[in-house]
Amino acid sequence: MRALKQLLRFGWEQALSCLFPVVIFASLALTQIIPLLYLPRYDWLLLICLLMQWGMVKSGLETRDELKVITLFHLIGLALELFKVHMGSWSYPGEGYSKLFGVPLYSGFMYASVASYLCQAWRRLEVELIEWPPFWIVVLLAAAIYLNFFTHHYWIDIRWWLSGLVLIIFWKTWVVYVIGGTRYHMPLALSFVLIGFFIWVAENIATFFGAWEYPNQTDAWSLVHLGKVSSWLLLVIVSFLIVATLKRVKGQGAISDGANFLTSGPHHSSQEESV
Repeated sequence: MRALKQLLRFGWEQALSCLFPVVIFASLALTQIIPLLYLPRYDWLLLICLLMQWGMVKSGLETRDELKVITLFHLIGLALELFKVHMGSWSYPGEGYSKLFGVPLYSGFMYASVASYLCQAWRRLEVELIEWPPFWIVVLLAAAIYLNFFTHHYWIDIRWWLSGLVLIIFWKTWVVYVIGGTRYHMPLALSFVLIGFFIWVAENIATFFGAWEYPNQTDAWSLVHLGKVSSWLLLVIVSFLIVATLKRVKGQGAISDGANFLTSGPHHSSQEESV
């Protein structure tokens, strides 16, 4: 019974943390189904995302510091979208006044929603990181992963080498989170894989509702290739590394030389279990 209660608590906290992504997916579905007036679909989606962002900050569901992180992810994601659309990796075939070089501005919010989830889950679950690698290694790894999304079009794709580096660098790193007073921990690499897989599932939902389309989906929708999990996995890793690094720079967490311990809040005395 206690295990079920803990699972329900975990699910509730995850649901609250996923509020922004849920609104985006609901908006994609609704704007695909219902007739739209006055503005093209992409412009309505942008307005919905802006209103959602304003509402979350105004209501206190999101802090101003989290808004800064999310804005950074919006810009990072938009830059990647502009490049990928230019290279023909995917496209946004619909019309819209808010399109920039073929990319609707709402698309940046899809990346920002990942940052929103990470920030809120970090705060709600009181996430702590044990055996976090040195700052310079994390920065270089995040930069290499992000740049590979661009450079693999002109040079070799080193995503699998980077994935191997992630396993090596974070082999000893554990993520600790609190549910109902009990501390749980799991290998950080495992959490990367789980989040990457569920984002791939979300990508299938998004393409089904016409958020964007891959070249093989032009005539009819088809399942996104499972190989895309590796891309989303690396994107999640970049997102996580940026959030963790910003928290450290901001001073929300502290690292002690002995335990190499990064935390988003005070340490709690509680039960502890492995996952």
